[in-house]
Amino acid sequence: MLRRARNSRRDYMLAERRAILEKALAHVPFDGWSHRSLHQGAADAGFDAATARRAFPGGPADAIEFWSAETDREMAAALSEKNITDLKIRERIAAAVRWRLEALAPHREAARRALSHLSQPQHAGLGLRCLYRTVDEMWHAAGDTATDFNFYTKRGLLVGVYTSTTMFWLDDESDGHEATWAFLDRRIADALRIPQVTGRLGKIPAAIPRPRRFVRRVREHLREGDHG
Repeated sequence: MLRRARNSRRDYMLAERRAILEKALAHVPFDGWSHRSLHQGAADAGFDAATARRAFPGGPADAIEFWSAETDREMAAALSEKNITDLKIRERIAAAVRWRLEALAPHREAARRALSHLSQPQHAGLGLRCLYRTVDEMWHAAGDTATDFNFYTKRGLLVGVYTSTTMFWLDDESDGHEATWAFLDRRIADALRIPQVTGRLGKIPAAIPRPRRFVRRVREHLREGDHG
């Protein structure tokens, strides 16, 4: 009985978080990832500010992490339903990256601002955790079962593919983001030449964006968006 009550409470809190996040996303382009956006999202969902604070005790950073985890979960479920195991490995990875970016497309400015928020020094650890979880989910969705050093090599390489494609996507105004998907295919083709050899480790750093450069580009994107 107690366990059932706890599960019911957990499910209710999860529903609250999802409802508040869904509404808050509409406010993020104007107010950024802030307590104001969360409170407005709560109000739009029929809750008060206290509920927003309870749902996201860590504030905006907590909401961003939840959004990232939810998107990862939905991506894994969607790809599982599509049964992509018949595709080549590069096609599976491309499908994972593309699905996630297409899922973010209705909230591209919120995604841009989330990257800027996570690029702040105090949120660097959270940003890395979110990024690792995303690429890890992508490889699992692609059917990866590696447990040796290849496990880390593949995820390190996908960090490079995903982050560079995301930055390209943020600026892409082509129809259907076709330019992004072409860019993605090229990046995957380059990256997947490397995992075939675990001894060619010298090439791995070149495939992963330098953190400072990535942070600088995110901030530049945000400033451009504010003045655009």
